[in-house]
Amino acid sequence: MSSLMRRDRGGDVANRLNRMDRFLDEWMRGLPGRRPFGVGVDWLVEDAIRVDQFREGDTEVIRAELPGIDPEKDVDLTVGGGVLRINAERRVEETTEDKGYLRHELRYGRFGRTLPLPDGVTDSDITATYKDGILEIRIPIPKATTGERKKIEISKS
Repeated sequence: MSSLMRRDRGGDVANRLNRMDRFLDEWMRGLPGRRPFGVGVDWLVEDAIRVDQFREGDTEVIRAELPGIDPEKDVDLTVGGGVLRINAERRVEETTEDKGYLRHELRYGRFGRTLPLPDGVTDSDITATYKDGILEIRIPIPKATTGERKKIEISKS
């Protein structure tokens, strides 16, 4: 890229690249495939929340990246139909117009994620905490009622 900048003879390449980057970003946001897939009304949410999901013993742990929000006001965590829904909103500061930004890349608006729950989980089992921009959700995994398999008979029609 530096060789490209040296070869330019009359314009600011970095400025042109920034404009092109903004144009492509706005164009990509408008594409329907950019919306997260999932259950429910997630298509209304602008961007998907990034998560880490793993098992820690008999507990499923989900860590969602949500920096710069107030979890009591800006996060809605719901359970229903075998799925966990995380919806959040980060609002734009009202004074941003007067700051003369050179680059404005922080994401604002509505974010969401829908994740399947393990079988047998009830909403009273789930706990959530928020610290340092990370929402951590802990879901105890219920023990299977029986370890044996049951064969399902198939009938001919």
